[in-house]
Amino acid sequence: MSKNWSITVVWVILSTMLFAQPEKTKNYKRFDERWIHFGFMLGANMSNFKAIPVTDAYSSYGLKSLETKRQPGGQVGIVTTLKLGHPIVRLRFIPTLSFQERAIQYYFTNPDPTKTNDLMLEERVNSTNLDFPLMLQFRTLRINNFAAYVLVGGQYSYDLQSQEDASQNFIDPFIKIKAHDFQGQVGAGLEWFAPFFKFGFEVKFSQSFRSSFIQDNTPVSQPIDRLYNKVLWFSLIFEG
Repeated sequence: MSKNWSITVVWVILSTMLFAQPEKTKNYKRFDERWIHFGFMLGANMSNFKAIPVTDAYSSYGLKSLETKRQPGGQVGIVTTLKLGHPIVRLRFIPTLSFQERAIQYYFTNPDPTKTNDLMLEERVNSTNLDFPLMLQFRTLRINNFAAYVLVGGQYSYDLQSQEDASQNFIDPFIKIKAHDFQGQVGAGLEWFAPFFKFGFEVKFSQSFRSSFIQDNTPVSQPIDRLYNKVLWFSLIFEG
């Protein structure tokens, strides 16, 4: 919820700054007259899990805490934006190839009574995703060569690197997650109009509707009840 509030506050501040701009000559005046636009997207992401341990994790497995660490990644996509009857309401579709990594840290009670330090184990989960986000974009009217907008929608993701059907290695076990995932998304962005194209900077947050975790009763999976994908996206968008 704090991320959603942060995106909203940033958008309000940026919108206020835009409306304070003096009148200038407008670039790409006919942009809003076209009903469809195409472009491309380049960006970075910070991906993570929302991890929920089983209720008896401490008594059954000696797990004192289960923590996750956000890891950096990147993405590239093709942009299609469709005007829905009014310049400020648009439908945006960006098929994307994204690269993500998440880290899970387990803190177990040390079985050696002479030592007080916890035993820490870290597992990393890598994904190469095909993402298909479909978003409604609500944009301000242009102020000179700038505009701001908010986004709301969802996406379907398919993990090309998923090992959900792979044979488990019980000597060196790994975390299994589902290949298919559905996520809700919210975001905000700024747009600058150049003479022949539009450039935008966008921030989005997405989270799974359902757990993507697969329980296969290995030492690294038994203490876990659910894992939800969470991603913070930063994107540069160019449209013509």
